[in-house]
Amino acid sequence: MSVLTNEASRTDILNRLKRAEGQLRGVQRMIDEGEPCLKVAQQLSAVRKALDSTFVRMTVCYIEQELDSRIEGGPAEKVRLESMMEEMETLLARMT
Repeated sequence: MSVLTNEASRTDILNRLKRAEGQLRGVQRMIDEGEPCLKVAQQLSAVRKALDSTFVRMTVCYIEQELDSRIEGGPAEKVRLESMMEEMETLLARMT
């Protein structure tokens, strides 16, 4: 199984996870403080969306990394790959 080697992608994904972790702590605090269920549910929905988008981002980074290592070509091919991956990320994000 491969690991993400692109440092910028790793940093982005870790930052997204830290934000989701903060949101989740906020939900826990809301429950402790007796906030209404509707407000808690809204925040839980936001946490789920954050995790879903992080999953999509990680998946796209992984695919891009694997394709990049296997594609032989010049800079034009790399640009086409980046464009395709941006479109794929947009499409996958709409599924969540």
